[in-house]
Amino acid sequence: MHSLFSSGVIFALLSLLFAGLLDVMYKRYSRMARSRGMFLMGMGITFCTLQLFSSWVFDEALSLSDATLTYGLAAGVMVTASNILLIESFTHLDVSLGSTIYRLNTIGVVALSWLFLAESLAVLKLTGIAFGVLAAVLLYQHHQQQTTRRNLALFFWLAVLASVFRAGFGVLSKAGISADGSASSMMVITAMCWIAGGFAYALLRETNMKINRPIIGYSLLSGSLVFMVVNTLYAALARDDASVVIPIANLSFVVALLISVLLKMEQLTVRKISALGLAIVAIGLLSQHVA
Repeated sequence: MHSLFSSGVIFALLSLLFAGLLDVMYKRYSRMARSRGMFLMGMGITFCTLQLFSSWVFDEALSLSDATLTYGLAAGVMVTASNILLIESFTHLDVSLGSTIYRLNTIGVVALSWLFLAESLAVLKLTGIAFGVLAAVLLYQHHQQQTTRRNLALFFWLAVLASVFRAGFGVLSKAGISADGSASSMMVITAMCWIAGGFAYALLRETNMKINRPIIGYSLLSGSLVFMVVNTLYAALARDDASVVIPIANLSFVVALLISVLLKMEQLTVRKISALGLAIVAIGLLSQHVA
């Protein structure tokens, strides 16, 4: 069985913590009418600056190899799209629902890792998928009682689509590392995609592109968290299978829920606890790894 104390798992747990904090930041930002495109672009600039500084400190030369460019661009587009959709979904969904659906991209990661990375797909992982779907359905049914079905469905499926793109990012990143792509260079490319995606979204979808102090503050904090989420995830992927470390990192929705409850952003109910319990079981099953 897979060691719970391997370096890959430790880095995945760090990514879990930072991602949970990031989800709460997204929710707090989306509660006010602010430019999402400028927010995303600001995060990308912060992420890119920190990544370039990190590469300089650790003397990591930037690479433009075919594998780095191909997988870096593809992964960057995927994660940029996923974060735009996630921020949009948080305008109408609680942190618990949006974050749980998003982090259940574990299902997509396991399937894509089996198809394209030749990673194992055991009975326990298939059982985990079933538990994960049940957890999301339980939260979805809970929110049907609080808002219109039509509005919920739209933002629910935005979160699902964000989850699909996030799964693609994880698998493409692992594929890039396996193809000897430069992890640090792929992260710089990802950050540049983040900047371009945010600017394009603001230009095409928003009329107010004004940058103010709150946007700068949120961009700096969230961009720093993105830097830590992505770097710890890449470190985990470099040490273990995508279908092992990503499911562990995806437990971050538990952190997001606990923080949002402590900050009184939402209430903790029996149904939410049950749904989160099912999701934790799902990710635990999906994380099983036979050597």
